[in-house]
Amino acid sequence: MAARPLVARQPNERLQALIQEAGCSNAGLARRVNMCGAEHGLDLRYDKTSVARWLRGQQPRGRAPAIIAEAIGRKLGRTVTIDEIGMANGKNLATGVGLHFSPTVLGAIEQVCELWRSDVGRRDFLTGSSVAASALVEPSRDWLITRADTQVARAGGQRVGMSDVEAVRATTRALNELDHRFGSGHVRPVVVHYLNSVVSGLLAGSYREATGRQLFSAVARLTELAGYMAVDTGQPGLAQRYYIQALRLAQAAGDRAYGGYVLAAGMSHLAAQLGTPREIAQLARAAQEGARGQVTATAQAMFHAAEARGHALMGDARACGAAAGQAVEALERSEPGDDPDWIRHFGPAYLADELAHCHRDLNQAPQAVRRAEEALAGHAPDKARRRAIGLLLLAQAQVQQREIEQACSTGAQAVELLATLRTTRGAEYLDDLRLRLQPYAAESAVREFDARLEEEELAA
Repeated sequence: MAARPLVARQPNERLQALIQEAGCSNAGLARRVNMCGAEHGLDLRYDKTSVARWLRGQQPRGRAPAIIAEAIGRKLGRTVTIDEIGMANGKNLATGVGLHFSPTVLGAIEQVCELWRSDVGRRDFLTGSSVAASALVEPSRDWLITRADTQVARAGGQRVGMSDVEAVRATTRALNELDHRFGSGHVRPVVVHYLNSVVSGLLAGSYREATGRQLFSAVARLTELAGYMAVDTGQPGLAQRYYIQALRLAQAAGDRAYGGYVLAAGMSHLAAQLGTPREIAQLARAAQEGARGQVTATAQAMFHAAEARGHALMGDARACGAAAGQAVEALERSEPGDDPDWIRHFGPAYLADELAHCHRDLNQAPQAVRRAEEALAGHAPDKARRRAIGLLLLAQAQVQQREIEQACSTGAQAVELLATLRTTRGAEYLDDLRLRLQPYAAESAVREFDARLEEEELAA
């Protein structure tokens, strides 16, 4: 039997560069790694000879690479990944980035920063990944049972103050407004670059406990927005990763209410897009249970409305009606002045929109039309995407009523708005309308509508 050829190890230049940057000796790094390992319950006994072997290209096994990266990161005052220390060992370890609810704050920082970095780098595994509904429910379970983080304060790196937190919040508000007006296709790259270039540095900075909680809260909001934008640009697998990390950041902020919002407004709606109604209801119920007693009536209304959407898709009109009734009752009790800013948009128009979806999915056309018209009457003119989708929802319900000419007219209004937007969600609603119109293709109104769409596509 022929001997297996020896493979020469390549010197680990990445690790060497980081050690030099950190100003560490080999012995000093070994001590830091052993101490860090002890915090994770590991009895590591590395010394300067061990570090020398790593520099020659040896790959330590098990959890050691992650501990080494964490130890160097602490010395540098920033997050350092396994890839950066040259210990990925030829494996695409990043494929799981963003899909886990980290048990530690430090792990959460590392994971979300790696997600942003990979997104900016346009890693194929992010954009091409599919979504497993179970992978949405599992983090919600972790969120429900995980104890609050006892400490988030950090020492080392740039000093972070409340002015930095307010800058993140103000940037989020501005980007959110642009997203509503022009669609995520125009805005998402800006959000991701801001997260990677600015926000990652803040998370890896130095901040006191109170400031840290506020920082995590602000970053959770922007990360959730980035997740929604991934949905709106046709990247549900990427959206899943952002939502999971937004949920973890909300946990670090100590904000159970916003964690519930991420589940009900983000992950539940993503499950709806995937056509997994059982998971929609599960995620909405997890939001209700996990944030019980810590949310305003407005947020309760949104949580119940999300649950109603799941029951409607399952064809359970009775359960849908019960959840919808709870949503209406909760919104009637709401005091907008008491609401945090992340839920203030959810008023009668938004609830009507959710209920219109429920009635459409239950094939209750008259109620769907009424609720869709109610929603459109309440949406401001600058909410271009919301209005476009609302018009298409109304047109779908009008098709259910066999008001074909009216549906085409309503659809044409939506097409005018869509021409000003870059939104995959809007395109999906339009595709749904065209599918519903197919049985009536011989009617003149439908032929004219199709011809108009063809002209729009040629002009684009």
